[in-house]
Amino acid sequence: MTLRSVFVGAIALLTAGSFAGTAGAEEHVVKMMNANGKGKFMLFEPEVVHAKVGDTVKFVPTNKGHNAETIPGLWPEGAAELKGELNQEAVLTIEKPGIYGIKCLPHYPMGMIGLVVAGDLTNKAQLDSYKPAGSATKRFDELKAKITQ
Repeated sequence: MTLRSVFVGAIALLTAGSFAGTAGAEEHVVKMMNANGKGKFMLFEPEVVHAKVGDTVKFVPTNKGHNAETIPGLWPEGAAELKGELNQEAVLTIEKPGIYGIKCLPHYPMGMIGLVVAGDLTNKAQLDSYKPAGSATKRFDELKAKITQ
């Protein structure tokens, strides 16, 4: 075997290894909406996403005036925070297992929140202690019930 063939083989292995971590990753799409036509207003659809570490969740505005960002106090420790701009797509890459709380800042008081659940509920204590403001309380309780049943 020549030195060149060893070098080419090593490059091939390194290249294949760099893609191995993302090979099974999925992209989940969440719509940011004013209404769903079923009596719900100011919502993420779906409201709860079940993902795996390595997956991405893309938040897409279907109406103007929405964003997606971290709910402080409802986020896995050490995971990069999300801060989407108004009227722009925002992408969350799931780095750690746990519960990721998402809000639309302008419509949070109206209950526009969502949850991304990835693997083990490592930060379940945050879910139990988090107290949303205003109308977000009712929707949060509904979402919490969906993931803790």
